[in-house]
Amino acid sequence: MMCFRALCCKGPPPPRPEYDLVCIGLSGAGKTSMLSKLCGESPENVVSTTGFSIKAVPFQNAILNVKELGGADNIRKYWSRYYQGSQGVIFVLDSAASEEELETSRKELHSALQHPQLCTLPFLILANHQDKPAARSVQELTDCKGSMDI
Repeated sequence: MMCFRALCCKGPPPPRPEYDLVCIGLSGAGKTSMLSKLCGESPENVVSTTGFSIKAVPFQNAILNVKELGGADNIRKYWSRYYQGSQGVIFVLDSAASEEELETSRKELHSALQHPQLCTLPFLILANHQDKPAARSVQELTDCKGSMDI
């Protein structure tokens, strides 16, 4: 009887905590590919996000509900409408981008860091595309003129 109780009567495991995150960055930074890979999906047929999408990223001890916002110029002005309820921010930048795109990324990052709904939240800044020949190191991104100023 004790063995039966030990095997069968434990009940379901406790639910994993869920956290709501927002994922932002310019178009082409790799937000969709990164989230697809984390979800175990094939990153091959990824289409850039227009507007927003939500993905549940499962981990052993938690589930991250990530709201990915499109990074096109005409969409970025609406990002702040999706910040409410976020518990953390993932900012993805293309480390192989042009100087002009890096400057735009820097401005968007600073805007997000200063936004009242995000300024107290944890930020993960992901320098993506490190596999490209033109990729800058984290040191280069933080040291150079027009740096990310993190």
